[in-house]
Amino acid sequence: MTDNNELQQRAEGLMNRAKAITLKPAETWPVIAKETDEPMQVFLRYVVPLAAIGPVASFIGGQVFGYGLFGISWKPSLMGGLSQAITSYVLTLASIWLIAWVANFLSPKFEGKDDYASAFRLAAYSMTAAWIVGIVGLIPALGILGLAALYSLYLFYKGAPVMMEVPAKNAIVYTVITVIVAVLANFVIGMIAAALTGPGPMAGIGSGDGTIDGTTIDLGEYGSIEVDEDGDTTTATINVDGEEMTIEVPNED
Repeated sequence: MTDNNELQQRAEGLMNRAKAITLKPAETWPVIAKETDEPMQVFLRYVVPLAAIGPVASFIGGQVFGYGLFGISWKPSLMGGLSQAITSYVLTLASIWLIAWVANFLSPKFEGKDDYASAFRLAAYSMTAAWIVGIVGLIPALGILGLAALYSLYLFYKGAPVMMEVPAKNAIVYTVITVIVAVLANFVIGMIAAALTGPGPMAGIGSGDGTIDGTTIDLGEYGSIEVDEDGDTTTATINVDGEEMTIEVPNED
């Protein structure tokens, strides 16, 4: 009985936090900033259950309704759909650690603090909207509603000054650059997912005849992001304030 009560309390706490950060971010971020939960605690109690919504919903939707694009419809096999769901879930869990690392890495460049625990809470709770919206995967035809996940960008923007002490004047640029790097990281994750799971909603990302060779995003005084393909490896280099972060992904044969 005790275990059931504890589980119920955790479930209620998760739902209350998700509701609060989504509907009242200005009031909720200061509360989160005072908390001392370690990244692993937030990860296990909050990220793990919420991040499962999208993959589970997409798996069910794919099996029941299938997918359609440009007049072409297909339905993944049971094992194929399960493989896609598991891969998507695992990579989503991994990406939150990467996004937190990027947020913490960039924070001091924008007059913020260096605090990975705070950066992790910022990344984790900001993603709440995106994870909740993942429920639309139950009906693939409503996938356009997934754009509501962009609300997570607003949550990050509202949380940056509170969690990372980034001055309000720098919050927008900090958010934009962090998002660009996060999108790049998730693009790389999408390439990995497509390579691992084969045909499906992710298929075609980073494959075929197209390349991203020689792409550069100029961030002005803040630095740049370069993506280059060299033989067997695609390399993304993020340069901010003279410091570099490199992400390398093997190309498919």
